[in-house]
Amino acid sequence: MQKNNYIIEVNNVSKQFEDGKFALDNVSLSVEKGEFVTILGPSGCGKTTLLRCIAGFQVATSGDILLKGEDITQTPPHKRPVNTVFQKYALFPHLNVFDNVAFGLKLKKIDKDTIVKRVKQALKTVGMTDYEYRDVDSLSGGQQQRVAIARAIVNQPEVLLLDEPLAALDLKMRKDMQLELKEMHKKLGITFIYVTHDQEEALTLSDRVVVMNEGKIQQIGTPTDIYNEPVNCFVADFIGESNILSGTMIRDRRVAFCDKEFDCIDEGFGENTPVDVVIRPEDIYIWESKSKRDSQASIEAQQEDYDPDDRIPKGKFTKWYGTVQSSIFKGVHYEMTILTDNGYEFMVQDYHEFTPGTTVGMLVKPEDIQVMHKEHHIYNLFEGEVLKNGKVRFLDAEWEVKEEQLAPFAAGDRVEVQVPFHEVDLQDHEEEGAISGEVHFILYKGNHYHLTIRTDEGHDLYVYTEDVWDKGDRVGIQIAPESIRLVKGE
Repeated sequence: MQKNNYIIEVNNVSKQFEDGKFALDNVSLSVEKGEFVTILGPSGCGKTTLLRCIAGFQVATSGDILLKGEDITQTPPHKRPVNTVFQKYALFPHLNVFDNVAFGLKLKKIDKDTIVKRVKQALKTVGMTDYEYRDVDSLSGGQQQRVAIARAIVNQPEVLLLDEPLAALDLKMRKDMQLELKEMHKKLGITFIYVTHDQEEALTLSDRVVVMNEGKIQQIGTPTDIYNEPVNCFVADFIGESNILSGTMIRDRRVAFCDKEFDCIDEGFGENTPVDVVIRPEDIYIWESKSKRDSQASIEAQQEDYDPDDRIPKGKFTKWYGTVQSSIFKGVHYEMTILTDNGYEFMVQDYHEFTPGTTVGMLVKPEDIQVMHKEHHIYNLFEGEVLKNGKVRFLDAEWEVKEEQLAPFAAGDRVEVQVPFHEVDLQDHEEEGAISGEVHFILYKGNHYHLTIRTDEGHDLYVYTEDVWDKGDRVGIQIAPESIRLVKGE
């Protein structure tokens, strides 16, 4: 018996394929009746696999899926009260619009009068009333998409699943269809579960957004929450544009980054705690700073702030200064790259243009500084074993270590291996490394890149570097003996 208003419940679902890889890794999600929930993430993150498990086209390796409190994990697709709209509309080219929409009803042996009534109602809902007898090949992409949606909703499903249904449309048609989908959802009152990799689409359509990466749910929340309160660097980087920086939480409501201290509104991180800081480009106030720089005095003491429009917020805000490197007009605003005097790079979006070479001042209000817990330490942690030859084995390789690190241990001892992110040396040619791998994820943090390197044996290694790499680059990995620290293992 159903004890809540959840129409779909996904409980600890994993999906492992024959090659041993997990497309879904212990995923849990509850969807309320009538909600519009969007599953968002990059290609290969598991979002379509999750949708297909809900639809019944794939069966979960473990966990269960409930519909109105009833377990449907093993129920075949045709016996589930759900319908799916695919990216490729899968319309029957030999049938006209009416017969395409009526196809499922005819299979169910519904009487002819009911079929006519329901097909006409479905076509009216999607704005295709006058197209019943058109050949589907004569329709535009947007019209074909409406027919595919009509074919799904004519069966009166309790849940409508949509797998990137607008991906094949051009930009303007996609935006038009987004608004129509939202209106359809309001009219129909049924539950929509929508899959996309388009962040703007997810924020536009959804009651709630589910952000996924590598088979795991990263965050669930309203579009406003996801954008303004990302829980980690992946979400902050994937949803919209962000300035992401390494910082230190000095104390409650006081954080340091970019070699300066700022007031913020976050609490509970402790004192002198490493954190990550997110500032959206549109939240940075910018103005032209007219005066000459004086190398013998503080920049802030020398700057005369030029503010003809009275745009700079009044108050005791920390200011910092830099030089515009580039400016691109984006239709509504200008997107500018600012390089600070101490080498940090910021993206700023503003309705006013500041041309390259202009000296500018910047500030951000405390409420617009988002502080996040670091997902990882500032060093890599691995399980290792001390070997008889005086080396340590970790990352499926043998490594030389300084004698003073080995002194407390004997051969066979299990140890925890610590390697600082900035002390991993990446080689252009993979054969030059002790081990090899590829660049799996890249995050720019103001004055350096934070890379995730996935080794050929499947281990993740985190690296801070100023060098520019591309995702998918093959690299060799070297770690100097003095960069390896050993701690007694469990």
